[in-house]
Amino acid sequence: MRAAEGGGYPKGRIRREDILTAAVTVYGEAGYHGSSLREVAKRAGITHAGLLYYFPTKEALLAAVLERRDADDAKREQLDAPPGLDVLRHFVALAEHNVTHPGIVDLYSRLAAEAVAADHPAHDYFVRHYRLARESTFESFRVLAEQGELRDGVDPAAAALIFVALMDGLQVQWLTAPDDVDLVGALRHYLNSVLVKPL
Repeated sequence: MRAAEGGGYPKGRIRREDILTAAVTVYGEAGYHGSSLREVAKRAGITHAGLLYYFPTKEALLAAVLERRDADDAKREQLDAPPGLDVLRHFVALAEHNVTHPGIVDLYSRLAAEAVAADHPAHDYFVRHYRLARESTFESFRVLAEQGELRDGVDPAAAALIFVALMDGLQVQWLTAPDDVDLVGALRHYLNSVLVKPL
């Protein structure tokens, strides 16, 4: 298929999105290791060979799924805002979005657990993902400390580490018992406990 013929580019983009959507569903049900490209192709309504045209390996498809999630989150929640209160507010908004989309949260949590193993295809992605999350929140807490908006004795590096761990840990608890865990409320409570003024 050549892109210049008959609007191939738009059709190709739609097909690629269909594959990614199917992959999210399959990974959410079976995890990465329990899934197959053939099953993803079946769910997307294309042949195995057709899927391989867009994603030649299982690892390439996984990378694309994770990158799409990050891009969607960053664009929707403006996670690249200047360090400070806005970044923390955007992370809380991301949590608010996540509680209305349990499927992608479940997928993310399963993959994060699987990717602890150094030989997992998503291991490097999660190492980078967590490092960037810690750096982003650390810079925000550091700026707030310089502005006198962080409570005395609160270490910005520790606050950032705890916030990222709390966000992911709460997601797992919320998935397990959604009626018992107020994910967003707990995040707000933590931030208000370290900030001089309530978020």
